[in-house]
Amino acid sequence: MLATPTVFASQPAELQPDNYFPRLKFVTSKGDMVVELNRMRAPLTVANFLRYVADGSYNNTHFHRVIDNFVVQGGGFTPNWTELPTYDPVVNESGNGLTNSYGTIAMARQSNPHSALRQFYFNSNDNDSLNPSPRRWGYTVFGQVIENAELLRTLAAVKTGPHAQTGYDNVPIEPLMLIRIELLPIE
Repeated sequence: MLATPTVFASQPAELQPDNYFPRLKFVTSKGDMVVELNRMRAPLTVANFLRYVADGSYNNTHFHRVIDNFVVQGGGFTPNWTELPTYDPVVNESGNGLTNSYGTIAMARQSNPHSALRQFYFNSNDNDSLNPSPRRWGYTVFGQVIENAELLRTLAAVKTGPHAQTGYDNVPIEPLMLIRIELLPIE
């Protein structure tokens, strides 16, 4: 099994702190897309995500979990499958009115609703089961793809299988890489 990741000791400076809708270019091994984050609806989650963008630790990572018509998940592993270090967990903001619909980005988490660290996913379908309800927490949506959302269909359709080293299912057979995330200038 994988080793427990270490926790970062310090935090980088906040990116574009006065911009409520920062835009990021995701450069992947299959193409590029632009994502607009929503700091108004998910301020803690956006701040958490941007910490990892600022320190560059999302660059050269795997999309390690891909389920067609469901999610494309990444942000947690290096090319050699080392689990990356994390900051503290972020408070769940799933009741913010944003839903897990096609083209949105949300935080992955464990069963504890406040356990999101660094892994994120793109919804490659409308996933109502991931939204909050009166009796359960949901998964925090914090942005959406605003340019080239069609790329999600390409990413979600890659061939997957079990991964011997990690024991994970639904791992792309051919590595599906997040080459880098670029913070775009304020418009």
